[in-house]
Amino acid sequence: MSDQNPVFIPGPTNIPDRLRAAMHVQTRDHRAPDFVETFAPVLEDTKKVFGTTEGSVITFPASGTGGWEAAICNTLSPGDKVLVARYGMFSHRWIDLCQRHQLDVQIIECPWGSGAPADKFEAVLSADKDHTIKAVLVTHNETATGVKSDIAAVRAAMNAASHPAMMFVDCVSSLASMDFRMDEWGVDIAVSGSQKGFMLATGMAILGVSPKALAAMETAKLSRTFFDFRDMMGANASGGFPYTPPLQLIYGMRESLKMLFEEGLENVYARHFRLAEGVRKAVGAWGLNLVAESPELYSDTVSAIYVPKGFDSNALTDQAFNAYGVSFGIGLGEMNGKAFRIGHLGSLTDVMVLSGLATIEMAMADLDYPIELGSGVAAAQDYFRTHRSAMIKSAA
Repeated sequence: MSDQNPVFIPGPTNIPDRLRAAMHVQTRDHRAPDFVETFAPVLEDTKKVFGTTEGSVITFPASGTGGWEAAICNTLSPGDKVLVARYGMFSHRWIDLCQRHQLDVQIIECPWGSGAPADKFEAVLSADKDHTIKAVLVTHNETATGVKSDIAAVRAAMNAASHPAMMFVDCVSSLASMDFRMDEWGVDIAVSGSQKGFMLATGMAILGVSPKALAAMETAKLSRTFFDFRDMMGANASGGFPYTPPLQLIYGMRESLKMLFEEGLENVYARHFRLAEGVRKAVGAWGLNLVAESPELYSDTVSAIYVPKGFDSNALTDQAFNAYGVSFGIGLGEMNGKAFRIGHLGSLTDVMVLSGLATIEMAMADLDYPIELGSGVAAAQDYFRTHRSAMIKSAA
């Protein structure tokens, strides 16, 4: 029966029955005319979620990591310099990927729990008089620490430095759950995936690509075959794929977009904020601390929570799974053993979140954490009762 329990990891997320049904299709011919009728609207409608009218949407059969690789391979050359701040596991992994591709990676080291340092970006870019830095890479939502960075502030810093570098943003765990404004923020490539806010299975990297980034393909010399933008866009123009597409995910994506638009993107973002606030109220009631250093950094899709000194966060997540059949996020990188994570994104409701809070409370009580059983649940209940969703109110 444990497969009926929701997961509270920050991705892959729970798959609604409606999307499971949409993906449960027999093999079809991806070169037939009816595939064009399915696929073309998916690309166009996804632009609304990215917040772009100027950019193009490009997908690949891959996870978000494949999207990172596609972003750099299509726009950069060996030896190009990129600027990255390391403030969590996923910014670290992007750095590693760039180094493996023989890029010159200039790293700004930041404490885990902090966000993208716009002021430090501005200082480095202002000092780069010869404009050797070709791209600035930013993680919008650092899943390991539960930190949301201010992408608009990074763009403002780049503009203040009058620097022509492109800006690439990892929005894998934020897109379709938190507000994203690709055009307004001047994002050149935004990288996401099917398995988080879109509530689908893993397997489709989804990129928003600006005209400036597409123009960079003309001089980029990094090798690419599977991840070639030109090949993909050329085939997409006639409604096709340069190789076999992830057909079931594309059908799922079509239905996912319908679900998001039916709820309304603003309502989707408001729901995620409300769920996150409920979790944060619970954390406060437990007397525990978030990894995120300050409220403006709090993520609306995942909360990373320090365990008290003398406790092992891995033992806590193991207890929740082994005793109650519920998964929570483990601590990654510097957070290993020090923090656990509650994912609150995708297909979740107030009631589902309350079940997760009750479960992790039981696991903490089992391990003699210094908490009062029920305190976090009560704090979240009080918040949810006084901050009901717009959809529930309208239906009442």
